[in-house]
Amino acid sequence: MKLIQIERKQTKHRNALHYILDAWDEALANGVEDDTLATAALFTALSALVDNHGEEAVSALTERLAKRIEKGEFSVGHITH
Repeated sequence: MKLIQIERKQTKHRNALHYILDAWDEALANGVEDDTLATAALFTALSALVDNHGEEAVSALTERLAKRIEKGEFSVGHITH
């Protein structure tokens, strides 16, 4: 049963990522600069996380992100679909 829940969660995340990437591509095609788009996306994502989990949890998450960024975990170039 646990495996089915994990697969459903992964499918939801994959579908959400496709929506984000489609919107990203559309914004770029309409002249929005990628840096501006990234800043807006981060603000939107962090705001949603704070609404759902609170400031302390999101603060802890962002502290862990620094180490992941330094390790190169996000240095894979633009994700394509």
